Amino acid sequence: EQHVFAVLLQRHTQRAALPHITGLTLEQDSEYVLLDAAARRTLEISETLRGEAAPTLFSELDRCLTSLGSRRLKHWLHHPLRDRLVLRRRHTAIAALIAAPEAIRGAREALKGMADLERIAARIALKSARPRDLSGLRDSLLRLPALQDALLVAGPDLADLIERLIFPAEALDTLARALKTEPGVVLREGGVIADGFDAELDELRALQSDCGSFLLDMETRERARTGIATLRVEYNRVSGFFIEVGRAQADKIPADYHRRQTLKNVERYLTPELKAFEDKFLSAAERSLAREKLLYDALLEHLAGHLAALQLVADAVAESDVLSGHAQLAGERRYCAPEFSPQWGIQIQAGRHPVVETRVDAFIPNHLQLDPTRRMLLITGPNMGGKSTYMRQIAHIVLLACCGLYVPARSAVIGPVDQIFTRV
Repeated sequence: EQHVFAVLLQRHTQRAALPHITGLTLEQDSEYVLLDAAARRTLEISETLRGEAAPTLFSELDRCLTSLGSRRLKHWLHHPLRDRLVLRRRHTAIAALIAAPEAIRGAREALKGMADLERIAARIALKSARPRDLSGLRDSLLRLPALQDALLVAGPDLADLIERLIFPAEALDTLARALKTEPGVVLREGGVIADGFDAELDELRALQSDCGSFLLDMETRERARTGIATLRVEYNRVSGFFIEVGRAQADKIPADYHRRQTLKNVERYLTPELKAFEDKFLSAAERSLAREKLLYDALLEHLAGHLAALQLVADAVAESDVLSGHAQLAGERRYCAPEFSPQWGIQIQAGRHPVVETRVDAFIPNHLQLDPTRRMLLITGPNMGGKSTYMRQIAHIVLLACCGLYVPARSAVIGPVDQIFTRV
């Protein structure tokens, strides 16, 4: 039923197929630790109270090297989970990376400059991908083995992630052979399909590239035939092909020269031989562009057949970026892995505010203990004494734990949590 609804929706709104959308997933509130609009605003998760992008929890934690990694981190921060099995898997992966610094270094190096695979996949599905999208896709996919090798160093806890970083070799080979190293920006101007990929296209290009030698050969022959040493055979985009002769040599012009253009001091002519070559040259240029478009459309169609694999790779790249970046940050800032408990309560030792601590010379850590016998704390103190910072700090630590990330504390034990409230 969900798939049928998705198909009907895309037909009515896009008037076209959307093959990258394979169905809809129904989300239940019970899957998430709930955050209402006021809580998101006062916790400044990805936007400050003034509406700015920084400093926020997201801006402080974002060590991602790819745009899809940053989007994934922001999604996690706004969608904390209640499924502690998923959260423990993330914590275990981060621990494995922290224990293998060379894995973090290798992963970060492999991720540098990687293209936005999620959006490229959507453009391929909609047949709107540009040549530079596909070259970015090619270069990114060629980095996957290096990323896999780096993650392998961290051990078996990342095996599931590594398995998802596989793209069909045949499709990647076709993509690598089809595109030039630096393809043209727009398809209509050509220069996109690589030499040697298609024999017909190579033949049409050879005809165009042979233009220079033909003009030189004809110029030599015509100078000898007419006795005009200053005669030139040239081409430009405005006038096309022409033989240029100074007006002083007009009495030496053969009968088969037909005037094409008159300038101030020269006359330009066209011969039957040159006209035939011009027609052949222009026809080759048009046919070459048409052939490139045909080959490019076929390449998009071929890649569209591997959309599911590409989306799986994009998902794994995003997760690799978030986890490796957070492992690096957690090591530098002495974050710890939170523990989950089935017992009600929260115990935090030496907790810190993840944003404030980076903006003061010395942040004084503090503790928290909440349990069935200590269900509420009444916090008093002067203005600017740190009451709001303390409350937000606790909410941030709980939020990060429920995102599967490390937390700024010496230790943290988190009991069942279904919603985070803040009114500051």
